[in-house]
Amino acid sequence: MPNFPSKEIDLSVVVPIFNEEAILDELHARLRAAAEAVSDSFELIFVNDGSRDGSLEKLRALCDRHPRSFYINLSRNFGHQLAVSAGLDACSGQAVVIIDGDLQDPPELIGELHRKYREGFEVVYARRRRRKGESLFKRATAKIFYRLLRQLTSIDIPLDTGDFRLIDRKVVEGLRRMPERGKFLRGQIAWLGFRQAEVLFDRDERRHGQSGYPFSKMLRFATDGITGFSDLPLRLVTRLGFLISLFSLVVILFALYSHFILDRTITGWTSLIMSTMFIGGVQLLSIGIIGAYLSRVNDNVRARPPYIVQSSNLEPRPPASSQG
Repeated sequence: MPNFPSKEIDLSVVVPIFNEEAILDELHARLRAAAEAVSDSFELIFVNDGSRDGSLEKLRALCDRHPRSFYINLSRNFGHQLAVSAGLDACSGQAVVIIDGDLQDPPELIGELHRKYREGFEVVYARRRRRKGESLFKRATAKIFYRLLRQLTSIDIPLDTGDFRLIDRKVVEGLRRMPERGKFLRGQIAWLGFRQAEVLFDRDERRHGQSGYPFSKMLRFATDGITGFSDLPLRLVTRLGFLISLFSLVVILFALYSHFILDRTITGWTSLIMSTMFIGGVQLLSIGIIGAYLSRVNDNVRARPPYIVQSSNLEPRPPASSQG
């Protein structure tokens, strides 16, 4: 029988889970202790995002033993951002913490996030001071991405922050009214505004399994972030096309002048091939950038549900896209 949370919940903790069977007991114990230190009225919501190990069975057992713990089992792997969205759609807390389930983000920081929240901030994000156990390539690409995104967008997206943060109920309701499929939650939260503060912490090394974000997913995630919050790439492509057209016009005029006035025809197979390949490369790049934006539009026009819940011990709220 489902365990329905009470209507008055002070704190909700939303945790996306993907193949974390080995650490679920420790994760649950630390999250429960951290939440109890903040309030007696809390709920832990674990979202199983198509795990292929025994995570679901362990979650069911934990939730059976602990009345304030709940699980949502998605029908397949929909991705980290949509798993978090499923938890946000189902939670009831006045304050909501989003935290990954791999224990790289310390649950003990929840108390400090909540203290900042009580000072009047609607968004309190955990900013990484150090990232232990990550390769130089991943640290460098993450650093470049956050700074590039900040330059490309007009909104103030905090540097070196993930999704680990505490948000007010008003922010949750705002997110539920943003139905786009290519979710980039940290950008959406920044777009919503409200009073925001940061808490610095050192991110721990991953203790079990592999990251759910290989390079291909990181690239897709970066594309969602850029196409969702900036049209600057489209404007750059337009300007580049204008400049190349202007340059081509100058070359044509010079060639005509040389042929008819100077009586000297410009020759050169190498220069012709190089210019053709250059213009062809620019065209393919431009088509690729436009295609990324069209793909995003196509995803939203199809209006498929962002995720499907297969089973749960609570009744999740309907996704924002189905609400009036």
